[in-house]
Amino acid sequence: MLARMIDHSVLKPETTAQDIAAGVDVLRAWNVAYYCVQPCWVALAAASLAGTGATVISVVGFPHGCDTADTKARATGQAIADGAREIDTVMHFGALIGGESAKAFDDVTAVVRAAQGIPVKVILETAALTDAQKRLACRIAVDAGAAFVKTSTGFHPAGGATAADVALMRTEVGSGVGVKASGGIRTLADARAMIEAGASRIGASATATILSALD
Repeated sequence: MLARMIDHSVLKPETTAQDIAAGVDVLRAWNVAYYCVQPCWVALAAASLAGTGATVISVVGFPHGCDTADTKARATGQAIADGAREIDTVMHFGALIGGESAKAFDDVTAVVRAAQGIPVKVILETAALTDAQKRLACRIAVDAGAAFVKTSTGFHPAGGATAADVALMRTEVGSGVGVKASGGIRTLADARAMIEAGASRIGASATATILSALD
């Protein structure tokens, strides 16, 4: 069921409490399984969805990935205390691009350790990377213990998810790690293309539009 594969995302910096409430309504109306919000809204989202079985997700180091590893780790702990049950962290892809693989690995590892078993998704920002860098980023995320790799924040000017990148990521991580396609997925056709390419999770803000197009 597609609704159970979607992380409904309300992540714009201008988001209000009313916007969070509207997102909760989307989850309830469409039986969506996951709600991805900024750290400042985790407690409200978790309280609003209590008893529904929906999972609240927080982003860390979002959208640029430029916080220190210690800052990301502390933010992870706070998000979990507030009710997040998954963490989407942005890799230090400046370190990745600059050839500092160990620093990128340590960055992800700090979040995974702070999460203490809660699934961590690592955002690669694939539109800003070469294919070789995407493959390396996938290997770093897997070696660091991430549960998922994720294409994009949805905020980078270079673009969001593509089916080709999802397929590359799926090939690199194998069947044991999740692949989340996120960024620019606005239609049912978009979502289906990502799933066909190997995505096991879809990040979208256009959730109602996508699900209303189902037969």
